Amino acid sequence: MAQLLVLSSAPGGSAVLPALELLSHRVRQIPAEPAQLVNAPSADVVFIDARVDLVGAKSLCKILTTTGMEAPLVLVVTEGGLTAVSTDWGVDDVVLVGAGPAEIDARIRLAMGRRSAEQVSSRISTSGITIDESSYSAKVHGKPLDLTYKEFQLLHFFATHPSRVFTREQLLSEVWGYDYFGGTRTVDVHVRRLRAKLGDLEQLIGTVRNVGYRFNVYEDEQPPVPAPSA
Repeated sequence: MAQLLVLSSAPGGSAVLPALELLSHRVRQIPAEPAQLVNAPSADVVFIDARVDLVGAKSLCKILTTTGMEAPLVLVVTEGGLTAVSTDWGVDDVVLVGAGPAEIDARIRLAMGRRSAEQVSSRISTSGITIDESSYSAKVHGKPLDLTYKEFQLLHFFATHPSRVFTREQLLSEVWGYDYFGGTRTVDVHVRRLRAKLGDLEQLIGTVRNVGYRFNVYEDEQPPVPAPSA
């Protein structure tokens, strides 16, 4: 059973998708207004009523996507409204107002499954560190790290290439880009800052003497043995 939220400005609270009443999912309907979203109930899938006001529905979709709505968005349209829908709406799926219960139930399952898979694939968890690619954030044992964009890129690169040794020149090329004109010293500076922010897990970024750096993976989650400085 899924928690469904329907956003609609239809007068009288009329059913946006009549077939939903034939399913066992829990359905909440609130006005399709930005102010209502502040205290909106949590949902597994959000249905947006675009049967009449396509312009308003599109604007609402963009608000939801830019504010980080995690639940998949499903647009409810008439057959004529399909011609106005495009990728820039930011919705996950579209369903016709006259769809039957079996079709709607299938779309709910698929939307939830796709979003769950996307969330899993966008996260990297290893040796006490969790990296969320979609939000450019990282945590150590559940505690958020205050990283600059470049520090995040460096940590992400290390974590996605575990145990592989990279020279400073390689890191400079991969993380900073070929058009970066600074010296390799900047790599050492960023590694030092990143280690300081990792705290007890600083030795996850190991030093390979006279070569460069690598990301150490500790499957047993035991504190790593301090490595010699470069």
